[in-house]
Amino acid sequence: MKLVARFSLIFVLVFGTGLGIAAWVSYRFLQNNARQQVIEQARLMMETMHSARDYTTRQIKPLLLAHQLHALNFLPQVVPAYAATESFNYLRKTYPEYEYKEATLNPTNPRDRAVDWEADVIYGFRNHAEREFIGERATPQGPSLFLARPIVAEKACLECHDVPRIAPAAMLRHYGKANGFGWKLGETVGAQIVSVPMAVPEQMARNAFTVFIGSLAAVFVVSLVVLDLVVVFAIARPVARLSAMADQISNGNLDVPELPAGGNDEIGVLAQAFNRMRRSLVKAMKLLEG
Repeated sequence: MKLVARFSLIFVLVFGTGLGIAAWVSYRFLQNNARQQVIEQARLMMETMHSARDYTTRQIKPLLLAHQLHALNFLPQVVPAYAATESFNYLRKTYPEYEYKEATLNPTNPRDRAVDWEADVIYGFRNHAEREFIGERATPQGPSLFLARPIVAEKACLECHDVPRIAPAAMLRHYGKANGFGWKLGETVGAQIVSVPMAVPEQMARNAFTVFIGSLAAVFVVSLVVLDLVVVFAIARPVARLSAMADQISNGNLDVPELPAGGNDEIGVLAQAFNRMRRSLVKAMKLLEG
């Protein structure tokens, strides 16, 4: 095997091993980073929905309640949970992978009723003083990541959810008296939950990894070419000239020209030593002939 091929093989093994380790470490890092990025997006969405609830409570509800006193039909727009859910439905046009639900143990609107895993999250908030919970769950479509925050009954909530007799008449006509009552002030009654399939951060990680590893591989190829050229011009060619000169001298040809011996590196020192050896050999042969 030629010297350049040996050096190339060594470079490939060393760089390949380093590339493999870098790929494994970077992919793990990119996975964690993508997961954190998705969680931050979910937090931003959660804050947006919380703002929608506050806006509805403070500005929309007072206006619509005055109108509802003389209306036969219930206006769900006065309900903060309804406003937040509907707002998120518009947001899903841009982020279709994300889902939002105001899961409640005893809701007025049936669509807000908590399923089993959501109820577990709510009871978890009741039993612990946590203000945020991040978890994963299995779904038929694959694992899903979710961010949850508790919904605590406030004074404004009890205007509709305390007892039926003080609830708005239009609401009772719309939903009836069976559900959505008996809430207690300060009690955790539900949870705001933003869900996203784990496929989203995993795809983000794969996309980032493809770009990163492609760039790293390109740097690797360019570095290998540059190193091979350095080996060819700085080592392989000078050694090849020394080898050819030694071959000619061994065959009795002492008229070969001296090798260029510039520089103080090992190749230059070797060339100087070889030139001295050739001159000494020439002198010795002349003395023997004389």
